[in-house]
Amino acid sequence: MDEAVERRRFLGLTAAAAALGLTATVSGCGSLGGDSGDVTLKLVAAEYDLTGGDSTKKYWTELAAAFEAKHPGIKIQVQVESWDDVDRKVAEMVKAGEAPDIAQIGAYADYAAAGRLYAADELLSIPVQANFLPRLAAAGEHKQTQYGLPFVASTRPLFYNKALFEKAGVEPPTTWDELAAAAGKLKKEGVRTPFALPLGPEEAQAEAMMWLLAGEGGWTDASDHYAVDSETNVRTFEWLRTNLVGKDLTGPVAPGKLNRKAAFTAFANGEVGMLNGHPSLLKEAAKKGVEVGQVPLPGADGPSKTSMGVADWIMGFKQNGHRKEIGDFLNFAFNDENVLKFAGDNDLLPVTVSASTRMETDPEHANLRVFLKVLPDAQLPPVGKTSWAQVSENVKQNIGKAVTPNGRPAEVLGSIGRVATAAEAAE
Repeated sequence: MDEAVERRRFLGLTAAAAALGLTATVSGCGSLGGDSGDVTLKLVAAEYDLTGGDSTKKYWTELAAAFEAKHPGIKIQVQVESWDDVDRKVAEMVKAGEAPDIAQIGAYADYAAAGRLYAADELLSIPVQANFLPRLAAAGEHKQTQYGLPFVASTRPLFYNKALFEKAGVEPPTTWDELAAAAGKLKKEGVRTPFALPLGPEEAQAEAMMWLLAGEGGWTDASDHYAVDSETNVRTFEWLRTNLVGKDLTGPVAPGKLNRKAAFTAFANGEVGMLNGHPSLLKEAAKKGVEVGQVPLPGADGPSKTSMGVADWIMGFKQNGHRKEIGDFLNFAFNDENVLKFAGDNDLLPVTVSASTRMETDPEHANLRVFLKVLPDAQLPPVGKTSWAQVSENVKQNIGKAVTPNGRPAEVLGSIGRVATAAEAAE
């Protein structure tokens, strides 16, 4: 089914359900509106403001106020934490028996497996649940039941600094060999970091996955079992070690110590020739006067056949028994205006069919269309595995060792792979 047909199908389902007044789930849960008595919901959310400002806190505070005006018996207590801390702090709250009612974080599967989360159909109306982009809804499933609600998404092309490319006389690369050649010319022109390769602990699992997909590999195989140290993956990291890092084309900071935030800051400051980009970086680069070009990620023999998608998740915890109130808030949060505001303000992608369709035709968000185009078919990390949180953390801490001058990709990937396989077996 092509993208247009798929979207029409889901929009039709949403419209039909709305027309029939189906504002509750099949089981009668997730009803909208109404006064539930005096209840305070604690919401913990991640910080998305790359500038160190308070735009994320402002969004949630305003959303909470608008919701409270329509639901006078429910209050929303908002707590925003940095991405460096939010997953850990929520885990600590849960372990201490003080789980938030709602958490907007990076992973959900371990909480779902432990029976701590409400399923999507216990919280959301039929039209809201049907409106998620199908690939994202499927990624939110644990054992065929959706617990993770996609909150915002992104895809990752290659970004390049147009001025630096023009000065070096190079064209945007379509293959790894062209990428390495372009990086070499940028280095000769004095570019501090020809290609930024952030394999530090902030988000190395995503950066690494982009390269694995471009090399026609991935974290898992066709049967959805971990395949971290496959021959294809090892070849990809051998190429990186030899052709980029080994030729001093990745800048003054070792990839294993370079975090995404620092790489993005350097790119926005005009110090980086190329990197695997994120939509939110466009706005920061524009503020600094850096003109950004973007092309599909290069692969070994041509543009990568598969794009990586990333989704962040929002979920409702059972501990305090506030199913109905949580459902009321989430149904409100997922209306088009709220979804589009957060995504648009942060140069990210909406997770619903209707909001994505609106963004595609909005001239204000024309720079995001290249990201939107590939999202429906993008491959996401194996977030539905309860083992992924552990495996992801292992990748963050160790994958950078594979590209050090004396690094042995087969050994590093093999070590990560053995832990991943054991963790999967214990699920």
